Amino acid sequence: MKIALMMENSQAAKNPVILNELEAVALPLDHSVFNVGMNGENDHHLTYIHLGIMAGILLNAKAVDFVFTGCGTGQGAMMSSNAHDGVFCGYCIDPSDAFLFNQVNNGNALALPFAKGFGWGAELNARYIFEKALTGERGAGYPVERREPQVQNASILTQVKSALVNRSYVESLKNLDQELVKTAVSGERFQACLFDHGQDQDIIDYVKSLLA
Repeated sequence: MKIALMMENSQAAKNPVILNELEAVALPLDHSVFNVGMNGENDHHLTYIHLGIMAGILLNAKAVDFVFTGCGTGQGAMMSSNAHDGVFCGYCIDPSDAFLFNQVNNGNALALPFAKGFGWGAELNARYIFEKALTGERGAGYPVERREPQVQNASILTQVKSALVNRSYVESLKNLDQELVKTAVSGERFQACLFDHGQDQDIIDYVKSLLA
């Protein structure tokens, strides 16, 4: 599985810590990790709005299979991500959230709070979240007696979101402020992930046209 980690300006200084915990879990499982957001306070400036655009592009282009995002509270990153078609982002503050998100919702992104509650043992909590998010069965439902309706509802939500958007993803991006999108795709690590692994040529061509 290809996994993107993206962090914004307010929590960029914590990126090395979070990246280390994610790689410690993901790499032994033969997953690939792409650190596409800010990797320090002196990196190109991103907000949680940019993170949503980045998540939408990478997931819709099939450049990655899963996104770990977040901000100070995690709420803004989650809302920004869920504004995009094809992105189903949960909110995760502890390992049980990650487990239940996999079992019940089976989405493709998780937003974490990187400031709120980030105290003693925070790096361990992040590692255990990554372990629960990246291992075990997905989409099976929980508890057992609720499996069938939960699996059905996850499928219905996908259909509802697609019906409400009702346009190609590139067309959706073109309706946004193009300078906002351009900033979101300006990072070299983001571009390498998209251009090397993306499978939707229309999205790739659109991003390249912005950068030309």
